[in-house]
Amino acid sequence: MNQNLFVALRAGFPADLDSTAIETCDGAALYYTWRDLDRATARIANLLQWLELPAGARIAVQTEKSVEALMLYLAVLRAGYVYLPLNTAYQSSEIEYFIGNAEPSVVVCSATSFGWLSKIAFKAGTAHVFTLDDDRSGSLLERAATHRDEHTPAEKSADDLAAILYTSGTTGRSKGAMLSHGNLLSNALTLKDYWGWQAGDVLIHALPIFHVHGLFVASHGALLNGSKMLWFGKFSAKAVVERLPQATVFMGVPTMYVRLLHEPAFNKEACRRMRLFVSGSAPLLIETFEAFRARTGHTILERYGMSETVMLTSNPYDPKDGERRGGTVGFPLPGVQLRVRDDKGLIAPRGEIGGIEVRGPNVFQGYWRMPEKTKEEFTDDGWFKTGDVGRYDEQDYVVIVGRSKDLIITGGYNVYPAEVEGYLNEMDGVAESAVFGVLHPDFGEGVVAVVVPPPGTAKPDPQSLMGALKAKIAAFKVPKQLFVVDELPRNAMGKVQKKLLRDHYRDLFGA
Repeated sequence: MNQNLFVALRAGFPADLDSTAIETCDGAALYYTWRDLDRATARIANLLQWLELPAGARIAVQTEKSVEALMLYLAVLRAGYVYLPLNTAYQSSEIEYFIGNAEPSVVVCSATSFGWLSKIAFKAGTAHVFTLDDDRSGSLLERAATHRDEHTPAEKSADDLAAILYTSGTTGRSKGAMLSHGNLLSNALTLKDYWGWQAGDVLIHALPIFHVHGLFVASHGALLNGSKMLWFGKFSAKAVVERLPQATVFMGVPTMYVRLLHEPAFNKEACRRMRLFVSGSAPLLIETFEAFRARTGHTILERYGMSETVMLTSNPYDPKDGERRGGTVGFPLPGVQLRVRDDKGLIAPRGEIGGIEVRGPNVFQGYWRMPEKTKEEFTDDGWFKTGDVGRYDEQDYVVIVGRSKDLIITGGYNVYPAEVEGYLNEMDGVAESAVFGVLHPDFGEGVVAVVVPPPGTAKPDPQSLMGALKAKIAAFKVPKQLFVVDELPRNAMGKVQKKLLRDHYRDLFGA
C-alpha cells in the first residue's frame, strides 16, 4: 500500500473537483478549484521527475507565501522527494549553511533573490535553481507548464523521508529535523478527529507556510477534510475580521489574537459561524485568553508542538473531554505519550517541574546528518527529550514552564523565567515581559527582565516593579536589573527571541 502523504491528502478532496478549494484574500480574489490543485501539482511533479533527480533528493524552497508555493510542496510529496522549507527572513549566511548542509538538488526562490541565492546554490553543487513569485510568475511555473497534468504518485513507505525542517538554532548550529510521511500523516489524521473537522468547514489560512503550524497543521487539516481555504498572503487583522463570517476555523499565533482584539469590528457577530480558534507556536497570555472569550464567546484552544514532532498536546475540543484551560496546553493527543522527569531522571510527581519527554508515531526520525546529536536527544528507552520544561497540573493538564536552555542558574539556584514572567505580567503597567539570564561575575548568571507597557500608558517604574516582585517570590528569582522597552524581539511565528535579548544585555554585569 502506498503510504505517500500526498495520496492521503488527495483522497480527502471532495467529489466535486470543480468546487473552490482556495480563495485568495489579498487584492483581487483568485479562485483555485480542487481540480486546479490536482493538475498543477501533477505538472510540477512531472517536471521534478523529468530532471532525473537522485532518490531522496531535497527540494529547498525560500519563497513568499502563495497558493503556487503550496502546490510546490504537494508536488514534491507527490513526486517522492523531500521538501525543505526555509524562512523568508533568512539571510545569505544562513542560507549558505542550510544549502551546504542539506545539499538540495533543486532550489526554488523568489526572482529578487535569484542573483545571490543561485550563486550559493550552484557553488554548493545544486543542479537546478528556479524562481517562483507570489504573482503566479517564475521559471518553475513556466517549465512545469510544458509537462502533463496527470501523474501517478511515487510509491513511499511510512518511514520514507517527506520533509526536513531546520530548527531555529538558538544555541549552536541549526539542526534539520527529519519528518517521514508516516509522522506527518499520523498527526494529520489525529488532529482531524480530535479537533472535530467536519463537512462544510472553511479555514482562514493566515499563517506562513515555511513552518509546522501553517504548512502541516493548517494546510493538512483543510486538505485532508476537503475544506475550502480563505488564503491570506500576509496577516491583516482588519481583513481577517471581514472574512470571519464566511469561515468556521482559524489558526493563529498569540500576536494575531492580540491584534484581532484591537479591531472594533471583532465581536460575537463577526464570529457567528466560527467553530474553532486554535493558538500555538508561542505562549498565549491568560489576559488575551480571557479577553478573547469575553469579546467573542469563543474559548481559544491552545496546543503544543515542535518542529521535531508536529503536534503533541491539545486542550479539548469536545466539552465532554474537559474544559479548555488558559495557561495550559491540554492533554497528550491520542497515540502520544508524554512524561515529565526531574533532574535525577525520575518521573516528577504531579505539580512538580521537570523535563518533558515524548514518544509516538509523530516523533521525528532524527536530525539530518547529526547521528550523535540525535542519539543525545533520545533517552535509552526511546523517548525524545523536547528541551521544554513543564509539569502536569492537578487535573493532568500539561503546563509549559519554558525551555530548559532558558533555565537560569544564579548562585546555584534554579530560576524558571516563565514563573517570574507570570508574576510580572499580572502587575499594573505591564502588558508582557521576558526574563532571561546573562553572565554575572558573582552569581554565574544574573536574572534580567524587560517589560512592555500596554499601548498608550505611562511607563512603569522598574524599581517599583522589582519591589513588588520581592513580596511575591524568593529574592534569588527577582531580576537584578529590569528595563522597560517598547516591544520584544520576535521571530516570524511570534516567539520572543531571548537569544537576541541575551546578546543585547550580555555585558550588563561586566562578567
